[in-house]
Amino acid sequence: MIKYKRFVRRLKCLELTGIHALIEIVVQLLFVWLAFNAIQGFHIERFFKRPPRTLPLAIVLAATAIGYLCASFFLNIVSAISNLVYLVR
Repeated sequence: MIKYKRFVRRLKCLELTGIHALIEIVVQLLFVWLAFNAIQGFHIERFFKRPPRTLPLAIVLAATAIGYLCASFFLNIVSAISNLVYLVR
């Protein structure tokens, strides 16, 4: 019976870890998408007489970098706020 309770407790922990991982992936992709749309709003190709062929790749890479940084900041803030509960206890 004790082994069963440990198994159930471990299973719940694994489920929470899986949910946490899924939330992180969704937040990362959301912020990359937001950064991509924001960068496209600048219409960078207007600043070039002949835009380089690699400009779309540069936009995607910049959006990925900016989105990752923003998502990491957001997830760290949410984690810090959730840990404030331990300060009160």
